[in-house]
Amino acid sequence: MTTVNNVVSREVWLAARLELLAREKAWTREGDALAAARRALPRVRIDAPYVFAGPDGERSLLDLFAGKRQLVLYHFMFDPSKDQGCRSCSFVADHFAGAQVHLAARDTALVVVSRAPLAKIAAFRARMGWTFQWLSSHGSSFNYDFGVSFDPADVAAQAVDYNYKKQAFPHPEAPGISVFVREGDAVYHTYSTYGRGFEPVMTTYAILDLTPLGRQEEGLEFPMAWVRHHDSYDGT
Repeated sequence: MTTVNNVVSREVWLAARLELLAREKAWTREGDALAAARRALPRVRIDAPYVFAGPDGERSLLDLFAGKRQLVLYHFMFDPSKDQGCRSCSFVADHFAGAQVHLAARDTALVVVSRAPLAKIAAFRARMGWTFQWLSSHGSSFNYDFGVSFDPADVAAQAVDYNYKKQAFPHPEAPGISVFVREGDAVYHTYSTYGRGFEPVMTTYAILDLTPLGRQEEGLEFPMAWVRHHDSYDGT
């Protein structure tokens, strides 16, 4: 238990809070500037005929837009040899349900893609109670082309190309977010982010960052070692 040893008067607290508020406002303005720079990135036309397996049959990348102008695609770590998805990616996915209706109101579709076969995805999706669109890219180069699946030899050599650099990565699958926009039937890739780049979608972290104990990840084997599938926490 953390010892409370920094108790002060309301006046002292207010002075400290106003000092922090100035930093928060500067951070918010920088975030706005980064978002503008992100929107201004050039785009790459996607001509590869990617095919995804879904509950209603095969779908193209264009189909995933479901008529919307924009597409946000989450690369969910689900190794084809496994029977359940990554715990950390499940933590991310738990935050999608409430966002979908609001994204749709801004002409944006949200889908999830994994390399695991559709049958495994469907079983795990049902277990988790999720309703978002989740498709399989099994048998295609999609995950490899977007930097979230790796050759086992590169994993062994600790030289996978992830997050825009060669580095060690302990798994053949990795998480990420890719964003696409369409002009008519032409699809363009505008943005991809990896590592901590998609923390903004994890609102649990944003809430914990408001608290005095924070994320409580110090001393763990890796930061998200505490995360479990939402049906696997003790006492649930």
